Amino acid sequence: MTYLCDLNLSNMGKVAINIATGDLQKEEIIVGIDLGTTNSLIAVVRSEDNQPIALKEIDGLTLVPSIVHFGEHGDVTVGNPARELLIKEPHRTIYSVKRLMGKSYKDVQGDTDFFAYKILDDDTDSLVKVQVGDNFYSPIELSSYILKELKHRAEHILKTPVNKAVITVPAYFNDAQRQATRDAGKLAGLDVLRIVNEPTAASLAYGLGVQPHEEKTIAVYDLGGGTFDISILKITNGIFEVLSTNGDTYLGGDDLDKALARHWQKQLGITDEELQAHKSIAQELRLTAEAAKKHLSNNDTFEGTVSGESVSITKDDFNILIQPLVGRTLDCCRKALKDANLSAEDIDEIVMVGGSTRVPLVKESVSGMFNKQVHDSLNPDEVVALGAAVQADILAGNNQDMLLLDITPLSLGIETMGGLMDVLIPRNSKIPTKAGRQYTTQKDGQNGMRISVFQGERDLVKDNRKLAEFNLSGIPAMPAGLAKVEVTFLIDADGILKVSAKELRSGVEQSIEVKPQYGLTDAQVEQMLLDSLQYAQEDITTRALVEATTEAEQMIETTERFMEKHKQFLNEDESTLTLNQIHALRVAISAADKNKIQKETEVLNDITRPFAERVMDVALKDAMKGKKIM
Repeated sequence: MTYLCDLNLSNMGKVAINIATGDLQKEEIIVGIDLGTTNSLIAVVRSEDNQPIALKEIDGLTLVPSIVHFGEHGDVTVGNPARELLIKEPHRTIYSVKRLMGKSYKDVQGDTDFFAYKILDDDTDSLVKVQVGDNFYSPIELSSYILKELKHRAEHILKTPVNKAVITVPAYFNDAQRQATRDAGKLAGLDVLRIVNEPTAASLAYGLGVQPHEEKTIAVYDLGGGTFDISILKITNGIFEVLSTNGDTYLGGDDLDKALARHWQKQLGITDEELQAHKSIAQELRLTAEAAKKHLSNNDTFEGTVSGESVSITKDDFNILIQPLVGRTLDCCRKALKDANLSAEDIDEIVMVGGSTRVPLVKESVSGMFNKQVHDSLNPDEVVALGAAVQADILAGNNQDMLLLDITPLSLGIETMGGLMDVLIPRNSKIPTKAGRQYTTQKDGQNGMRISVFQGERDLVKDNRKLAEFNLSGIPAMPAGLAKVEVTFLIDADGILKVSAKELRSGVEQSIEVKPQYGLTDAQVEQMLLDSLQYAQEDITTRALVEATTEAEQMIETTERFMEKHKQFLNEDESTLTLNQIHALRVAISAADKNKIQKETEVLNDITRPFAERVMDVALKDAMKGKKIM
């Protein structure tokens, strides 16, 4: 069996060797990127004074609104020009895409009224898709447009190619969301050297933990556009240790805006149905509420108009509206302290991150809870990107005071349906490390699952290197999708990978050790990385097609099985319409057109939903009568 490569992992963590190890030469520019919900920006460390700075265009702006607009003729606009089209063309203007990263429709269905654009309702656990016209986009693709704009911006300002980056994510992002962020970077033509938690980046920006013998306990309060998290960090001799984290991936400045927008909606007598029918009014409400929030940070009253009607709010009334939301963040802070076995008095420093921390009530509440002044001297919109730039400088080997732990040189994952690579441990992950993910069966009565372990950066396993394979057998017969198989990767301090698979309902388990015997040379590792960038667009396109095809085939199989089992509930017209649509979907699959497949899948889903609901109603009525359900 083989593993990773024949490089000595214990020597890979500190300074520049080559691209294969994730440590690059000093002269190479590595940028820090804050891919935000509302705004994104890019930063670098100045060579002349080793200070991080956010890159500015001639207009003096550092922030790029995280907004993408798709024109009718296929043109794509990002940033401020796209923001100007939010009201005029809401169905074609995508915002807050970070909220969709790594999520399914079921995860976001409760907040679809927040989005003016169409989110595909496929009633499954598959990753969410956004529809614009006849085209379908994943959050990965949408985020890649923002990252491409930041890359282009940096190259224009720095007058040099930019190909490598450190990208930050909320501490609460799960593995799927982190991998989605990596994929977006790759699609934008960026080699993502490290995904860094935003709280850690913010601490680096303030220089906390830079001094070799410094010891401090820090609370990082991060209220961004779409997410909130509180992290308790302990810094000892340049090493950052996360003591606890807490937060809410669905609480941020957007929700402060939403509270005010709802308030005005009621005042103006606008119904939810009217907002759904007139998306431009919903956008105007949201944007006016956002403007009011910013204005009230330095003023006592705000006056504006929405759809020709006057609206106003005082700072006191705004504080009353948002108090429950701010209170929720403080509850998270208390939980984080409890998990770390600390009290508020044990915290040495409090770092404020995110544009919404400018709201006076937020600052006052946090300062009052911890009973000390907060760090807010740096621009809260820029502080995370600045910290990412500091981390990038460390990776470039320019800061020897900060400790870099040993890392994995290539990503590790398993093969999933369609021959796709599902990454569990991304390249450049610190070791020792552990990661796990749950999978399920595809067929009724399936009693085994093949676990194939791969190493590499490409989206299809055929383009990566196979390390090992074993079978998890003895899974009890269950309907498709009911079994829960947890696959776990564990890399120990010696660089040895242990892969285990366990069916959680029955306890059936199997594992294998993958030892570093026959490794790759530096040149082979570097070539694999270069290939992943060169074929990034092709890989993402192929992955999207494979995923759409797999989902469509599962939809066909489920529909045919459902029709056979419940044919008594379908009339002849419904049966004919459904069979015709199944045929249309098969034609789309044979044509290998991702957008056509997704469109026809959506049509089939819409056709079958009414009689699926009818069967459920009958089942519920029978249950109420004491009859056995199906």
